[in-house]
Amino acid sequence: MKNQQSKDGKRKNFNQKKRLGGKGLSLEAFANAKSKIDGYNPSLIKKQREFYKNAKCVNKYKKSLKQQNVQHDHISKETTTKLQQDDEEAGTSRKMNYKQNKGHYQSLKEVYEKKHEEEEKAKAEKEAMLLARNKEREVVESKRKERRENMFKRTRSGQPIMKYRIEHILQTLQDSAK
Repeated sequence: MKNQQSKDGKRKNFNQKKRLGGKGLSLEAFANAKSKIDGYNPSLIKKQREFYKNAKCVNKYKKSLKQQNVQHDHISKETTTKLQQDDEEAGTSRKMNYKQNKGHYQSLKEVYEKKHEEEEKAKAEKEAMLLARNKEREVVESKRKERRENMFKRTRSGQPIMKYRIEHILQTLQDSAK
């Protein structure tokens, strides 16, 4: 009898463990499992991908800057002597260029002002269109409300007033005929 009870107890324990998913984790295993960040974390992956992408772009940029500086150094050594000669010759032409640039800046300013005025006109036209559209919408809506109220009007005895209903039918027929 005792033997059978112990078997039932073991079987019961076994079934319970099976139902709960086997033996529980030890405290150490549980702590390690909680402290590790293993698994799929899409936001973390996205951040890392963005970081590496940015680093790659920065490295490319630095390389291109170095390359440009190297090329620029070779060119600058050759051109410095030419520039000094040109500066001596172009002393008088600078004053002329300054006057021409001054006129150029004024024309650019005029172009900018014209463009700005055109944009303001376009904005004003858009606003006018929107206001007109809103007014039309309000008028149509008020007419619709009026018609609806008239359709729901009733006599003292509760009968619908047919005048408005007949007018509505006539109106729809005339609209469809057009």
